Amino acid sequence: MAEVAAPGAVKKKLGILISGRGSNMMALVTASRSPDSAYEVALVASDKPDAPGLAWAKENGVPTFAHSPKNIPKPEYEAKIDSALRAAGVEAIALAGYMRLLSDEFVAKWRGKIVNIHPSLLPLYKGLDTHRRALVAGDSHAGCSVHIVTEELDGGEVLGQAEVRIDARDTPESLAERVLAEEHRLYPQVLQEWLCR
Repeated sequence: MAEVAAPGAVKKKLGILISGRGSNMMALVTASRSPDSAYEVALVASDKPDAPGLAWAKENGVPTFAHSPKNIPKPEYEAKIDSALRAAGVEAIALAGYMRLLSDEFVAKWRGKIVNIHPSLLPLYKGLDTHRRALVAGDSHAGCSVHIVTEELDGGEVLGQAEVRIDARDTPESLAERVLAEEHRLYPQVLQEWLCR
């Protein structure tokens, strides 16, 4: 059973980082509109000013911020993201298809306050190309994991997982589609539980 925020509780302010269409961001924003949600989305930020997810967020009344990291040092870029998150009052960050590795310094500033959804059953298949790797290995199941972000790539505490049975006819694309559907279900649920604990 999903955790429910205490009646009258002040909702936590969540920042979401995206790089593309932001389908997991959309699932989190939609869930945040529930009266029982423990969080509200205070900002959707992106490293790509033309990310489709930013347009969706704006259309749905969510504040946005975008800044390209091109031609500027990483510390300067991350300082801009950090400043925008803090100006919005963000208390926790959810990575939702954010395709840039965060520096150790950024993670340290937000230690224990950043979560990510990864398309594998961690600790299996950290990094990229997870679905193809699961198929090549002959695994019976794939899936997704929500975890705390630490300095180690995809290495923080796993907060929740969802499994997807692998079909003999699966391709990386067909498997990714089914795993993504589970991500949209799992991420809001686990985020809610994490923020209520």
